[in-house]
Amino acid sequence: MTVERWIRVLAGLFIMVSLALGVEGSPVFVSHWALAFTAFVGLNLFQFGFSNVCPMGFFLRKLGVPDTAPSADKPA
Repeated sequence: MTVERWIRVLAGLFIMVSLALGVEGSPVFVSHWALAFTAFVGLNLFQFGFSNVCPMGFFLRKLGVPDTAPSADKPA
C-alpha cells in the first residue's frame, strides 16, 4: 500500500475510535473531548486536499512506506 492509502486507512480508523470514545451512547465512552480529535483529523484531511502535505505522511515515509505502488509492467 502507498502512503496516500495508509493516510486514508489511518484517518478512518482514528475518526472511528475517537467517535467511539466521544459519543455518549457508546459502550467505551470516555469524554466528549474525544470528539476534538475527530475535528483535528478532519481539518488535517481538509488541508491535505489543498496542499498535498500531511504530517502522517512524513511518519509513514520514515517507516519506509512507498509513495507509489509498484507498476504492473515491471516484474517484482
